[in-house]
Order: sequence, then C-alpha cells, then structure tokens
Amino acid sequence: MVEKILSRPGLVEAVAADRRAGRTIAFANGIFDLLHVGHVRYLQAAAAEADRLIVGVNDDAAAAAKGPGRPILTAAVRAELVAALRGVSYVTIFSEPTVAELLTLLEPDVHCKGTDYTIETVPERDVVRAYGGRIAIVGDPKEHSTRDLLARIRG
Repeated sequence: MVEKILSRPGLVEAVAADRRAGRTIAFANGIFDLLHVGHVRYLQAAAAEADRLIVGVNDDAAAAAKGPGRPILTAAVRAELVAALRGVSYVTIFSEPTVAELLTLLEPDVHCKGTDYTIETVPERDVVRAYGGRIAIVGDPKEHSTRDLLARIRG
C-alpha cells in the first residue's frame, strides 16, 4: 500500500497521467485517527464520485489539535491504513489548515466532504468553484466519531 502514498510531486505526476488517460478525479480528506465505519462509508462514497480517489490525511500537528492524547496513530500509519481501503487510489499527508492548496494544485473534478458539511459550509468551496470543480457531500449521517470511540475504549 505504500506505493499509493505519494509526495506532492508524485501525486501531481499520477494525476496528470490519469487525466491523459481520460480519468476523473475525486478528492477527500480527514484525520482518520482510529479508522471506523463512518470513515469507510465516507471514502467508499467519495470513490464512487470519480474514476480515481485521492485522500489527503492531516499531519500529526492537526490531529493533535483534536485533544489530549491525539493522534492515537501517526500520520504515516493513518495514511497506510487509508491506502489499504478499496477505492482509494492515492494518499498524501498535508500540513496546511485546509486542503485549499492541494485542491488548487490538483484541481480534482469533485471535492468530497462528509455529511457534517453542506455545500455552503465547505471551507474550500470558493477554491473549488474558481477552477470549475464541484462539491459532493457524501457518506452516511455523522453518527460515528473517533472521539466517541475513544470515550468507549477509555470507558
């Protein structure tokens, strides 16, 4: 699965090759600390939006902002777990507060966000609109969370 985890230059190259082959590109992102069914459903739904799915995984500093003891898993391990999921084509780790820079660089056909967003609340909506992409709200209702799972484990 490591071959799916790409640096930005590698990702740009892979996307360019996919575009030359006529493939469409979807983009999803998240922390994915303690992968759970909500994550899987979100990524499966995102993968259904295009021929290829890129997943941006937040770095450890962003995950640490979720609270004490976070992240549970390092960004490298989280990226490897996400890369192992069927439907995920490429994974990259990012350190910016939003994925706006990655979206500007890659210009995916569709930017996928979970059901805790609406099209109007997606932080990167203006970036996506500027290059002519679309936004899709995908996945099941936000009834699963890493925070709740951790609370149950620590119980």
